[in-house]
Amino acid sequence: MVKAIFTILTVLVGGWWLTSCNSPFISKPKGYFEIALPRHEYKMFNEPGYPYRFEYPVYSKITKDSMFFDAKAENPWWINIEFPGLSGKIFISYKSLQSNNFDTLINDAYNLSYKHSIKAYSISDSLFRSSNGIPGVYFNVGGDAASASQFYLTDSTKHFIRGALYFEATPNEDSLAPVNKHVKEDLLHLINSFKWQ
Repeated sequence: MVKAIFTILTVLVGGWWLTSCNSPFISKPKGYFEIALPRHEYKMFNEPGYPYRFEYPVYSKITKDSMFFDAKAENPWWINIEFPGLSGKIFISYKSLQSNNFDTLINDAYNLSYKHSIKAYSISDSLFRSSNGIPGVYFNVGGDAASASQFYLTDSTKHFIRGALYFEATPNEDSLAPVNKHVKEDLLHLINSFKWQ
C-alpha cells in the first residue's frame, strides 16, 4: 500500500514538473546598474601660490600630482580632481608659457585628444570663451574611448592648462553615459569658474 502511494505521488510530481517546464523562454533585456549621482554643489579651489583658481564639486577631492608617467611633473601646480564615489579623475596639468612653446602645447593637446581615435567614432573640438573670458578648446570624444572629455585653457602669453577626464573602468560609452554626463556638467562649471591668479 505504501509502495503504491509512493508510486502515485512520484508520477504526479514528475508529471507536474515536466509540464511546468514547457513555457517559452523569454530573454531579459540588457541593463546596467543604477548609479546614485550626487547633487551639483561646488566649492572654491584657491590655494596660495597656485597660478589659477576655480570651483569644483564638493563630492570630489583634490590631490597633488607629482608624477607625469615615469617623470617628475615639471612644476608643483599639477593636480587631480578625484571622484571617489564614481571612480573617476580629472587630470589637470599646468604649463608656463615662459618655459614652453605655445604651438607645441596646442599640438600636444590635439595629439593627446586624437590618440583616442582608435576607439572613438567621433571627436569634436570646440573653440570657446569661458564666462570669465578665458579662451580654450573643449574636446568631446564619442565611443568607447578612455576619455570622453578633454580641454585646454590659455591666455596665450603666460599660462596654459590642460584637463582630461578618465574613469577607472573598461571604456563602455553606454554604461558610462550617465556618469559622463553628470561629471561633464561639473567639468563645464570648473571651466566657466576658472580664473588666472
